Formats: sequence, structure tokens, C-alpha cells
Amino acid sequence: PGDTSVLAGIYGPAEAKVSKELPDRAALEVLLRPKVGLPGVLERSREQLLRQTCEAVVLGALHPRTAVSLVLQVLSDAGSLLSCCLNAACMALLDAGLPLAALFCGVTCALQPDGAILLDPTARQEQEARAVLTFAIASSDRKVLMANTKGSCSVEEMQQCLAAAQRAADTVFQFYRDSVCRRYSK
Repeated sequence: PGDTSVLAGIYGPAEAKVSKELPDRAALEVLLRPKVGLPGVLERSREQLLRQTCEAVVLGALHPRTAVSLVLQVLSDAGSLLSCCLNAACMALLDAGLPLAALFCGVTCALQPDGAILLDPTARQEQEARAVLTFAIASSDRKVLMANTKGSCSVEEMQQCLAAAQRAADTVFQFYRDSVCRRYSK
């Protein structure tokens, strides 16, 4: 989204270390690397959100006792970073050919002080916003896989942001279709 870009890579399914091996499904590991420096608490928190979202759609039972690593490298952050990471993760899983129950996308909404909802906000718009909400939305029935909020908003405002995010998800899923068609039509 915008000038934010994230590079994603998938490694696996491969043999898992004994300590990380799960007998009934593939172990999914997500690593988020900042543009500069070492990962901190914020990156670890985002890694957990990304891992839980990916685990909800990856059919890991088809690859028991294996490991899948998803590495995300932030190239530039101009706002809406978590949703960009979600979209990069989904495209990487899709490109790697891992079996998925559904596709998912990330949409970030910024709730302005006057109550207006901005989709895909820039870093400056996020700072000025009363609340920033990021949703991971599944393609199958537009259900919410993950929600993350920063700031405060009412239940009604959150519902409005969710409805706007679900409408915006259609555009992202169309982008996925177009990207896959371009890649495999050559």
C-alpha cells in the first residue's frame, strides 16, 4: 500500500527441529525484520499476529512434523505496515504453493478526530488519527481473522471501520487475482 513495501520469503515445508516439531501439523515460524537495526518488542508482537493469522488459513495438517518459515523484510515504512505485511505474507504463501483454506488480506483504517475513516493511511495520518485499526479479512466469506487496534474508538466506529475494510478487501483480492494471472500467463 502506498510507499510501504515488504519483501516476503517462504522456506519449507522442510524438516523441523525436534524442539519445534508438531506431530499433527506443520510448525509455522514468522520472522519480521525491520529496515534497520534488530527486531524489538513491536516486531515480536507483529510476528505473533502474523503467525496466528497465517495458521488460521494454512492447511498445516497436510504436512505434519515439518516447519515452514515466513521471513518478512521491511524495505520502506510509510504507514499501514501491518496490513502490508499481511498482504505480502498471503502472496508469498500463494506463490509458494502451500495449501490454504482461503486467501486473506490486511486493511488498515485510521479514524480521524472528526470521525472520518481513512483507508490505507500514511504514517503521518496514523499519528494524527484518534485510532488506527488493522483487520485481516478472509476471502471466502469476508470474516475477520485478526483485528488490531491502537487508540480508542466506540463499538459503532469499529463496526464502521470493519465494514469499510471488508469493502476494501474486494480491491485487494482483485489485485491478487490480477497478479497471479500476470505471473502464470507468461
